[in-house]
Amino acid sequence: MLRLLGEVSAGAVDLGPPRQRCVLAALAVDAGKVVPVDRLVERVWGADAAPRARTTLHSYVSRLRRAVAGIGGLAIEHRSGGYVLTGDAVDLLQFQDLWARAREGDAIGLLTEALALWRAEALTGLDGEWVREERDRLEQERLAASHELVDARLAAGEGGELVAELSARVARHPLNERVAGQYLVALHRSGHSIDALEHYRQVRERLLAELGAEPSAALRELHQRILVADPRLAATRPILVVPRQLPSEPATFVGRRDELDRLDAARTAVVSAIAGTGGIGKTSLALRWAHRHAGRFPDGQLFVDLRGFSPTEEPMTAGEALGGLLHALAVEPGRIPACTQERAALFRSLVAGRRMVLVLDNAACTDQVVPLLPGNDLCAVIITSRNRLPGLITRHATQHLLLSELTGAEARVLLTDRLGAARPAAEPLATDRLIAVCGGFPLALSIVAAHAQMRPGLPLATLAAELDDAVIDVLDNEEPSASLPAVLSWSLRALCPRQRDAFALLGIAPGPDIGLAAAANLLGAAPAQARQVLRALEEASLLHQDVPGRWRMHDLVRAYATTVARDLPKPVREDASRRVFDHYVQAARVAGEVMDQICFPSPLDHVTRDVHLDPVPDDATAQAWFEAEFACLIAAQQSALDQRRYAITWLLAWHLHTFMVRRGLTHARLTTWGLAAEAAGHLNDPAVLANTERMTGVAHISLGQNEIAVEHLRRALALAEHCDDTVHLAGVHYSLGVAWGQQDPRQALRHARQALVLYRAVGEPRWEARALAQMGWHAAALGRLDAARGYSRLALARHRRDGFRTGEAAVLTCLGLIAHRRGHYEESARHYEESIAVVRELGHLLGLADGLERLGHTLVALGRHSCAEAVWREALGIYLHRGMKAETERVHHFLTR
Repeated sequence: MLRLLGEVSAGAVDLGPPRQRCVLAALAVDAGKVVPVDRLVERVWGADAAPRARTTLHSYVSRLRRAVAGIGGLAIEHRSGGYVLTGDAVDLLQFQDLWARAREGDAIGLLTEALALWRAEALTGLDGEWVREERDRLEQERLAASHELVDARLAAGEGGELVAELSARVARHPLNERVAGQYLVALHRSGHSIDALEHYRQVRERLLAELGAEPSAALRELHQRILVADPRLAATRPILVVPRQLPSEPATFVGRRDELDRLDAARTAVVSAIAGTGGIGKTSLALRWAHRHAGRFPDGQLFVDLRGFSPTEEPMTAGEALGGLLHALAVEPGRIPACTQERAALFRSLVAGRRMVLVLDNAACTDQVVPLLPGNDLCAVIITSRNRLPGLITRHATQHLLLSELTGAEARVLLTDRLGAARPAAEPLATDRLIAVCGGFPLALSIVAAHAQMRPGLPLATLAAELDDAVIDVLDNEEPSASLPAVLSWSLRALCPRQRDAFALLGIAPGPDIGLAAAANLLGAAPAQARQVLRALEEASLLHQDVPGRWRMHDLVRAYATTVARDLPKPVREDASRRVFDHYVQAARVAGEVMDQICFPSPLDHVTRDVHLDPVPDDATAQAWFEAEFACLIAAQQSALDQRRYAITWLLAWHLHTFMVRRGLTHARLTTWGLAAEAAGHLNDPAVLANTERMTGVAHISLGQNEIAVEHLRRALALAEHCDDTVHLAGVHYSLGVAWGQQDPRQALRHARQALVLYRAVGEPRWEARALAQMGWHAAALGRLDAARGYSRLALARHRRDGFRTGEAAVLTCLGLIAHRRGHYEESARHYEESIAVVRELGHLLGLADGLERLGHTLVALGRHSCAEAVWREALGIYLHRGMKAETERVHHFLTR
């Protein structure tokens, strides 16, 4: 270690002559900081240093580098304009660190350790103007630390033990009133009150004689207290009581095994901060663990309700909480300091060396908690809060537990414990419904159990029906602590108005969760501002991110938020809904066009205001966006219909089409177009009605319901022929070609050819390519293989030119079929494999399954039976996953024949 608090030395290391040691001292007092060369020269040689001093300095530094290399962790580095001593093996640095920590922890122990580092005057063996000034400054630091140590010892009840030490100190510092006051208290406590009064007289006379001033008000007050024998000055050491403040253990406690194990494994001073929504069971978990491990803490258990989320009171201040803790530790009211910092220091002194558990329940913020933390690692602290208290995690390495809902099995155990086994067993379906509606929320489950207990004749099915009809009303209660809405409302008190409004609006947002862009539009804010609001609600445990970048509410929290939203002005709610609907329509349009660059234009114009959109640079991003947002888009369509926003309802179905086709979401397609058909009836636009019939027919084709599909498409044709809309008329013919493809290839080919003629009439070669591709399929079905090959190759070239990957994959599949029928099996396999590679990349599951199924037949023809079995099994898995019965049976037959 490098010693400055005494003669500058490093044990057995030779640091050279005095001036060389002075260079090291000049660096060490500012260790970790760059000391400019000019300042080093001035410190060592003075203001009038000779020019050659700089050269000598560099020589000294070079020697010192070699010398300090043997002192653990120390090094001298050259930085711009100067030098810096790095490393912490300097006794001055250790002294200053211990002194700083003493203000937050065990003051007596840490200050004693800090002062023990002093072996003599600082910088002994060195001389010079700077050395003398620095020595005086460091001596003042030592004296200040010494005074603080005496204060801490007096606060801990000492007195007589300090008399000799303070007698010598007052002799050295006769005019220091702080030392005089400490000496008076020590004399008084040791039974020498007369001597204390006499010393006060002497100090007063000396101050008047030498400074012409009376003693300070504090010293005069202390004199008066000694005169009247104030009992608060008595030398009473704190009574080591063993507080047992924990409330009773929860009567019904289930689950939380992982959380309890994590608490068991913790060994830090602050064991854990348990965060979660109000009513999720944070306090129950904390008390369960504290009671189970009470034996580990023989010196007591402390509990404080910090009232962070109280219905009637403001959060408790740290000073108020410390007052209660000191009272629990038998500190007399008169000895409890007024200052929060002094209370914290006294609390840490009293628990130093003791094994205690401290439960800080219902904390509001980090600053409320930090002063209450003990300064030793023998104590365990469990903090519960609806806020996540990131400051504790960052500054104090606190273990963080975010409490989530109970599992279904755990919820069932809770209800059974409360109601007995017979009643839930008698109504298993109703019990399942109660558990599902409560969503694993312990408070909700307890309220439901209380309802059932207070109404023993009520069937659980009736209670479940009441929950379905009005869940928030059923979970409400005149007693706030037994009311879920009341408990949740306490979380809102800590939010600013903007955050409360955002919470309410998120409750009426469509879908199970929400992304940042959609939330920004909903809230009418920039994405950065929306993220701040979402983060605040997340830290308040009202939102969660199960998936990064997507926020969700528990269903019961959402139900409560919906009731809060009713208090917002109607125009505010309507504007928010319009903004989020516009976002979903515009975002779905952009992503859909990226996935299908030659998609048909929408027949419906809808003006949207500027909306925030996520960038969609490529097909993979577009598909990922749809995957993430699909449930929200479906919910938005239903919500838009409920709000009579018919254009939104219809357009969402239109823009979802490509994604649903690619992912094989056949039943979802039929559902969305059913809602779109209802909206189209209100829009009363012939082109919209025609396309609704067409898309509904196409959805039925995907389900193999060709007869129903043809009926819809015929109605679409009749409507389109009266719309004077060539593009959409061609689209109907195209779809009729698809519908007739399995039953009547000739009629299908006629419709495909008619679509080609119409597309050529409007001068759209991209759509011509689609019609050509379909003609290739129908010609192949009719055995016209050369014509089919010609159509397909022309379509393939155009699709590749336009970058239409989906069309490219479909045409490659057709070419594979044509080659197979011509007996060119190697060519067929090559085309199929190219097609499969494209659809894998695109995530087109039905296209993948179809290509795999067809490739299997070609592989059989090539005699590669094991390979055929492998591709058929993959196709079978896709069909099974999508619930496609006919296709599943067909492929299963191939595998078992």
